Amino acid sequence: MTSSSLAGRSTSGSSEDLVLVMDFGSQTAQLIARRVRDANVFCQIVRHDLTVDRIRELRPKGLILSGGPASVYGQGAPSIDPRILELDIPILGICYGMQLTCHTLGGKILPASSREFGRAPCLQVNSCSLFDGLPGSFVAWMSHGDQVELLSEDFEVIASTHTCPNAAVRHRRRAIYGLQFHPEVTHTEFGARLLQNFVRNICGCRGTWQIASLIEQQKQKIREMVGTNRVICGLSGGVDSSVTAALISQAIGKQLSCIFVDNGLLRKGEREQVEEQFSSHFRTDLHVVDARDRFLDELKGVSDPQQKRKIIGRVFIEVFRDEAKSIPNAHYLAQGTLYPDVIESGANPDGPAATIKSHHNVGGLPEELGFELIEPLRDLFKDEVRRMGLELGLPEAMVWRHPFPGPGLAVRCLGPVSEDRLRIIRDADAILIEELHSAGLYRTIQQAFVVLLPVQTVGVMGDDRTYEYVAAIRAIQTEDFMTADWFHFPWDIMQRISTRIINSVRGINRVVYDVSSKPPATIEWE
Repeated sequence: MTSSSLAGRSTSGSSEDLVLVMDFGSQTAQLIARRVRDANVFCQIVRHDLTVDRIRELRPKGLILSGGPASVYGQGAPSIDPRILELDIPILGICYGMQLTCHTLGGKILPASSREFGRAPCLQVNSCSLFDGLPGSFVAWMSHGDQVELLSEDFEVIASTHTCPNAAVRHRRRAIYGLQFHPEVTHTEFGARLLQNFVRNICGCRGTWQIASLIEQQKQKIREMVGTNRVICGLSGGVDSSVTAALISQAIGKQLSCIFVDNGLLRKGEREQVEEQFSSHFRTDLHVVDARDRFLDELKGVSDPQQKRKIIGRVFIEVFRDEAKSIPNAHYLAQGTLYPDVIESGANPDGPAATIKSHHNVGGLPEELGFELIEPLRDLFKDEVRRMGLELGLPEAMVWRHPFPGPGLAVRCLGPVSEDRLRIIRDADAILIEELHSAGLYRTIQQAFVVLLPVQTVGVMGDDRTYEYVAAIRAIQTEDFMTADWFHFPWDIMQRISTRIINSVRGINRVVYDVSSKPPATIEWE
């Protein structure tokens, strides 16, 4: 099975400017790409060992070398072809990327006498276009053990912190810059402006990349690729698959067939909602497969989250394949894979990021399905997909719906999955979402859901003793879903949610709230 990523300059052949982020294993590489895209410049993450010839083929206007966990002197530490630093392309090294650049060009890197983790006042010591519009002193976010101890004579210092005299540097003759701090994280003041200065002022990017123009490019690519064949799209009811279906539907019309598999692990009323939306709003060829019994039989007694995901992924493929056989002339399979899915799954062929969890829609479909894979959202982040959905005319209620994991409630129902436990979590989750809408908080919170714990506690209802389950509420705020913080609920709203769940949902007698951030926790519990 081949995969076709249709977004962006490097794959679409568009005339948009391109900036590459060379990934050295940083978990914030995707944040760099997001900040660059916020400046309306298309950006892609690629492997750190991308060849000079390939870079020349892609013709980027700039290169950003990400941070990473290694030490430049460590055994097997990731490196780059030194010839990359001789290309006539502006380069910005961040943290490890800076250390590697300076090391390659004759500098000396040593463990810092005082490691910096967190905010640090940063003082400009030499004027530089990288800092245009920034005050002379600003707060920078540090996260490093090593630092540049000695610069080669080709570099000069442009900013310092109390414990890091070479916090920012520039090459005297080439457009090469280094930052020991992380401008991509929100903790660094004016970090977005700094990155915009690099891509717009130093790299000369025009800042013309827009979602609206991308939609037209995508439609044309889909038409050229598909020809007279049919495309099958797997629907989940979430924004990613909905936008994928809408984009392809507008590109090829009746050549699109959608398959929705009811696995018995859906939110309350989800199947009915999908049937209504895709039968009336899209008017697509919609196939609804009722496979609830099959999924629940396979999951019986299974508690391990990875095993759950693998079972659900396998059964989904089997059910989907059987239904797809009934659709004539189907040659392509469309998926709503997003950029963070690819990064988190360690499935990006151009990047070394570690696997955090398995996504059954990323690299999980077997070769014997016989389809070519279309992933038109593969290069986009969640907020970009939402903007695309609105541009395509999708209703706001669909576009702003909170994300829902591919394995559904199975990974929010900790421990064994059963009809009764699914009924409990489904009812509790519906109350939570209803209360968020009522309080006007649904759009303020980027994701909220109920987790049913495999723990029972003693309670008292009236004069009776109860021994029922504990429900945990998870609500987060995030810009990118790669990092997230827990939402600070007003206590009266939290009390109302808890009271309604306990009073209305038979099987729950205690509600707790998850106050952990990502990292170190993930958004989902499993």
